[in-house]
Amino acid sequence: MAINVSKQTSSDNGAQQVVITLGERFDFGSVDKFRESYEGLGNVHRKTIVIDFINTRYMDSSALGMLINAKSFFKDVDVKIKIVNANEQIKKIFSISRFDTKFDIS
Repeated sequence: MAINVSKQTSSDNGAQQVVITLGERFDFGSVDKFRESYEGLGNVHRKTIVIDFINTRYMDSSALGMLINAKSFFKDVDVKIKIVNANEQIKKIFSISRFDTKFDIS
């Protein structure tokens, strides 16, 4: 599973945005790489972490757990997690599991 991480700094408020782009499958086989992608970010104060599903065609229930773990990892710092570019099937999973109340999904 390929997971790509890129960093961008916003000039208006100095906050950083980190984009984690997922591969075609976001499932149990992705656990270690996904965790490494956000745990290795260093100082994460005032960051937005964007999890980009643009390439993702399949997601299983362990992926939901991975997203909750990421949110829990950042619970004590000023970090926002956004989910973007999910296809309709994945958005439906997020809606059914009420993730749309826990994450900013667009």
